Amino acid sequence: MSYLDDPRVFFAAERTLLAWQRTAIAIIGLGVLVERFGLVLEHGAAGPAERSHMSLAVSVLFLLAGAFVAAISTWQYRRFLRDLSAPEVPRGHLTWPGPALNTLLAAASLGMAMWFVLSA
Repeated sequence: MSYLDDPRVFFAAERTLLAWQRTAIAIIGLGVLVERFGLVLEHGAAGPAERSHMSLAVSVLFLLAGAFVAAISTWQYRRFLRDLSAPEVPRGHLTWPGPALNTLLAAASLGMAMWFVLSA
């Protein structure tokens, strides 16, 4: 992809993957927060059942969005790595932990979304 045999290109791609990973974690965390806050409103003095259903829908939307961000960033990172030349990837550097964590994050987010829906 680049014309320079420079490992900094690889490290820039890895930093981008990690930035998207943090973004996915924040979106997923917001989904969990919305669902738990909706549960508090449901059991509190105020709040009809419709509010609970709305918070469930919003939280599932955030969880699915977080899973989507994690999956797309993994796909994009792997696609970029295929275009790098051998000198651009530092020898002995592991390229699988970041994408593996993103895949696990996406699976956990989808699992939480299913759990929230099934337990509602």
